[in-house]
Amino acid sequence: MTTDMTGKVALVTGAASGLGRATALKLAGAGANLCLVDLNEAGLVETAALLDERGVEVLIHLADLSEATACSEAVEATATRFGRLDALCNVAGLIYLANTPQMPLEQFQRTLDVNLAAPFLLSQAAIPHLLESHGAIVNVASSAAFIGEAYAAAYCASKWGLLGMTKAMAMEFVKQPIRINAVAPGGMVTNIATNFRPPENCDFELIKRFSGLRGTVEVDDVADMILLLASDAGRGFHGACVNIDAGITAG
Repeated sequence: MTTDMTGKVALVTGAASGLGRATALKLAGAGANLCLVDLNEAGLVETAALLDERGVEVLIHLADLSEATACSEAVEATATRFGRLDALCNVAGLIYLANTPQMPLEQFQRTLDVNLAAPFLLSQAAIPHLLESHGAIVNVASSAAFIGEAYAAAYCASKWGLLGMTKAMAMEFVKQPIRINAVAPGGMVTNIATNFRPPENCDFELIKRFSGLRGTVEVDDVADMILLLASDAGRGFHGACVNIDAGITAG
């Protein structure tokens, strides 16, 4: 089995920073041409600059994935530029921590739009291309797809939903040449962690319950697994979710 993706094309959301950027670097290292999607144009330019010496083609596509049309447009832009699509990596995500009674509806809805609806809409647009290329979808879930996390009702709902969606789509296409899987990282040192803002009057003992005893997860380790699942090396995976959480969900 090999992670060689020379001549193949991958679309990576959330590519301006963090896990999305790390995933783009891993895919480029394996030879894939890339469409980098994010709302942060400056970050996308930085990611593209890091790929300059990798010998691959890179398309920057600015998009707010909370908007439904932006998802189909990103896939269309990729197919138009490269003539194919072999891997869709749904990495983009966000979290708002809040006391449930005080959470603004706007934050709840945006969480679902970015974390759950966008992967669905991107997949919907990408699947015809991926069936043609015998490609793969890799969704980034979370340890929050397996355990309840205080003050993160919207985030947990989105990630539990993403996991269920992954498995449902995998069963729908179990007889067809496409692979649909997920990874579920624990806490990583990314923009989400850097911008962590606990809600007012929160109970930190409850927050510590979903903090790993072994510390944070390495971003590159998760990106390596995304590459494996996106490539032919992941041919044995379908409908799977690989937990990379340093034991958070073990018990």
